[in-house]
Amino acid sequence: MNNARFNIGEVEVSLDSPLFVMAGPCVIESKAHCLEIASRLVEIGQRTGTGMIFKASFDKANRSSLQGFRGPGLEKGLEILAAVRRQTALAVMTDVHEPSQADSVADVVDCLQVPAFLCRQSDLLCACAQTGKPVNVKKGQFLSPDEMRNVVDKIRASDNEQIMLTERGTFFGYNRLVNDMTAIDAMRQLGSPVVFDATHSTQQPGGLGNASGGRREMAPILAKAAVAAGADGLFIEVHTEPEQAKSDAACIMPLDWLEELVTVCKEIFEVVRG
Repeated sequence: MNNARFNIGEVEVSLDSPLFVMAGPCVIESKAHCLEIASRLVEIGQRTGTGMIFKASFDKANRSSLQGFRGPGLEKGLEILAAVRRQTALAVMTDVHEPSQADSVADVVDCLQVPAFLCRQSDLLCACAQTGKPVNVKKGQFLSPDEMRNVVDKIRASDNEQIMLTERGTFFGYNRLVNDMTAIDAMRQLGSPVVFDATHSTQQPGGLGNASGGRREMAPILAKAAVAAGADGLFIEVHTEPEQAKSDAACIMPLDWLEELVTVCKEIFEVVRG
């Protein structure tokens, strides 16, 4: 089995590296808010000895409703992400929605992310891969773990082995996602590290009619189960005031929960990995 090994900033990523965490708000709400969260991530990373990567989206292009807040857009969003990277020294990751965005995003961030709904878009995958930056691909809620082999092959065809795959739930009827924890090992067999998205896995897509619902209280439970099942990293959206979050308010996790959860997950990780 291949074992892709690479760095996102100073964070080592592979099938046998220490646990790492990608965390931040769902969408960029303001520069000050991003810096506040990122500064806390630095502190949590130092206290727990865990590699931290800041994540936030400059555009939520797939909101349930046109009334949903989408973010500051590409230009302003990248300015804010650059400021976070510069002022905190954290590695930064953000979503790419169109092939034309890939190069501009790669000039600023350390890792590009392909959203779950777009994970089969060949042009997008290849554009991200061709930047030479690490690429994190969310597994579509409509795909089996084994089908992610095709995603990996598309990126590798562009001579990029810096691939991560993220489990974020599978559709289970209407307005419901469930996690098959065996998917983590199945995707690891493809030779790429697997990340578990603990917060989006609690999402209830379209559950509020014009917005998605969620059960944020389940995120810590799922995160711990995923690490026990072999996840190499965690993806956790956090907010200082979750109820006031401008995107995914129902499933985004309070920032105050993060340090305890990372501490416990790191202990589980070390037991599982021996």
